[in-house]
Amino acid sequence: MKKSMIALSVVAAFATSSFANAISNEEMLKQINALKAQITALENKLTQTQNTSKENKVSLENMMKSETIKVDDTRFKKLEKKVARNQKTIKDVKIHDSNDNIKWDIDFRTQIDNLQYKFTDGTKKKNNSLMTNRLWLGMGYSPNENTIFKGKLSYLKAYGDSANHSQANVQPGYANFDWVTNENATDNSLKVKEAYWLYMNDTFLDTKVPWTFSVGRRPSTDGLGINLRENMTPNSPLSHTVNVEFDGFSSKFTLDKVTDIPGMWLKFCAGRGLTNATPRFSADGADYVKDDNETSDMDMFGFIFVPYDDGQYSIHTNYARAWNMIGFTQADMFDGDNTNNNFKDFGDMDLATVMFKAYGIGDGISDYLDDTTFFASYAMSRTHPKENMSMLGSTDSQTGHSFWLGVNAPCPISPDTSRIGIEWNKGSKYWRSMTYGEDTMAGSKIAARGTAWEIYRHQKINDALSFELSFTRIDYDYYGSNGFFGFDGNPDLNMPYVKTAEDLKASIRYKF
Repeated sequence: MKKSMIALSVVAAFATSSFANAISNEEMLKQINALKAQITALENKLTQTQNTSKENKVSLENMMKSETIKVDDTRFKKLEKKVARNQKTIKDVKIHDSNDNIKWDIDFRTQIDNLQYKFTDGTKKKNNSLMTNRLWLGMGYSPNENTIFKGKLSYLKAYGDSANHSQANVQPGYANFDWVTNENATDNSLKVKEAYWLYMNDTFLDTKVPWTFSVGRRPSTDGLGINLRENMTPNSPLSHTVNVEFDGFSSKFTLDKVTDIPGMWLKFCAGRGLTNATPRFSADGADYVKDDNETSDMDMFGFIFVPYDDGQYSIHTNYARAWNMIGFTQADMFDGDNTNNNFKDFGDMDLATVMFKAYGIGDGISDYLDDTTFFASYAMSRTHPKENMSMLGSTDSQTGHSFWLGVNAPCPISPDTSRIGIEWNKGSKYWRSMTYGEDTMAGSKIAARGTAWEIYRHQKINDALSFELSFTRIDYDYYGSNGFFGFDGNPDLNMPYVKTAEDLKASIRYKF
């Protein structure tokens, strides 16, 4: 009887042997130890129940007539040795995989845009078929649990384009400008979009505050808000005020454990958007020194603060101060070719944003609302002109305002594999954002001094492919929405400008 009960346990355990390859060695070892404990418990129980009725014994023995397996500790020992060998092999593979290999991911998009422009003087311009390929090669490497390297190589090629548009015999404009060098359609050059290291720790100065510190070319485009349209995880900062590439640092502190406020965190950010340093091989032999005849270094410092985030409802704030903002003077604007003129320093600027986001509307009202995301954002800009300089066309400080609403929800047609979104934003006369890096072929809609509408649809084809379709319309009320910070940003400039811009685009995207 005792052997029969033990045999029953062993049969039950080894009946799953065909699934052994699907179970980790750690799990197998746990199961063996658990099985041995069960056998010991059964033996003890059977010893204590020697007075069990003869009928029950006979019944159990009859039930086990066809299942007689001898229990042998030697077999368990062999299995344990095999598990130990496998564990060592897996550990060696993991060490090799971690220390010798960078992990890659691919994001490749083919897109066609239909662009239509109407000017205030009645003229029209268009491109019915601007075709582009965009490639992002993401990379990551983590030698230990506290340190990570992240990078991204980028290529955005207009079909038939070449370096500096030389085949078309036109000026390159600002296609190679550092803030937007990976967001402008150019030639087939592969450039660095992101490259930074990240250090993280669970405690800061012996407090229960997890924190991070990172330096490099940071992921400062496609932040919260615009990320829904782009169908991607948000970067920082908030995209209502800042959406450009930047070289700098950031440090984040997670505060929810010490404040008991869900999701609270604070991140400090700083960077340099333009350097004053002279180039190498200067005529006087002094390389990379400060040039007093040129604009000063253009720097930015700010913070992102999330006072509340419970996973469904969250509040996000962002403030930044930028120094030595660049632009052109009135004389430069009207000399016929401002691309050959040097930038001037016009002053400083404050940028601020507050955003409310709901990931799911209500609580169990419907499955559709549970899977709907809504956000509302307000942003403000404030200029501080240098003495005798006209910043955005004014020698006085000017305040601009912008409002932005958006919703992203399952598409009623194939809701399990597709999503739709609608967004609206409006900017005032002196509104000025730093959103030159927005993923668009018709100018940043967020920068509009006027009103913009957008509707988009994302359709998942399979685990790697998706189809995206969108339409954007921007109605401008003033000149200079996408200009810099000098006279070229003057909203009252009396010259023809784009009154309406429309962009209808379709794309196929591979992401894996």
